[in-house]
Amino acid sequence: MSYPPINITFLGTGTSSGVPMVGCDCEVCTSTDSKDTRLRSSILVSSATTTIVVDATPDFRYQMLRERIKSIDAVLITHPHKDHIAGIDDTRPFQFFQRLPTQVYGNKLSITGIKNEIPYAFEAIRYPGVPAITLHEITLTPFYIGDLYIVPILVWHHKMPVYGFRFGKFTYITDANKIDEAEKDKIRGSEVVVLNALRNESHISHFTLNEAVEMVHELGVKRAYFTHISHQLGRHSNVMDNLPDGIGLAYDRLKISV
Repeated sequence: MSYPPINITFLGTGTSSGVPMVGCDCEVCTSTDSKDTRLRSSILVSSATTTIVVDATPDFRYQMLRERIKSIDAVLITHPHKDHIAGIDDTRPFQFFQRLPTQVYGNKLSITGIKNEIPYAFEAIRYPGVPAITLHEITLTPFYIGDLYIVPILVWHHKMPVYGFRFGKFTYITDANKIDEAEKDKIRGSEVVVLNALRNESHISHFTLNEAVEMVHELGVKRAYFTHISHQLGRHSNVMDNLPDGIGLAYDRLKISV
């Protein structure tokens, strides 16, 4: 199947607290390197005709302003944790200018989380000015948004099911520490994969840096980027010096094409 060329912009590459972390004066949080400043994790995927945001973080408004995004076709949600859905209310300007509800896609758990996050948007009698959101419950069945064919991938965030997404030869996965064998097969053959790599120390629900590197090698992907990074991982430049060829840390505003 022919797939349109896509551009990916990393809107944010930080963990739930962002980097710098409030109240912290470690060498990462006080770094003057712009690559050590990380908003909450999200990407923008665009073809010539379709624009999709994956996750609406608490930084969504600023991310859209910074990248000068004028319209979006949809928001994909990986899972309903606060750092991935808190920005959904800030889709309202798109609704005003596009004169359409925002199309939001997520699994059943994410749909429930969104309704709990902004219940006022789904009441029978809606207050004027609340977000106009159309929710689409998805499963592991692939689907289209515009000209982009999207393959959901089930990964595990401890015991929480999280959806990664494959767009042609590009796969994006965040907030995971386990991927079942059948789901790994969906990733194999990607030219580029993005995985979360929280820190060096073991974590109950995230890949460590070494675990993420091992997963890239197991999947046989030639080019990989790590995201959802905490200040505990270390400074961008120091970590990059020790990564294998073909693997790098993503950073905010990094743009790649596939």
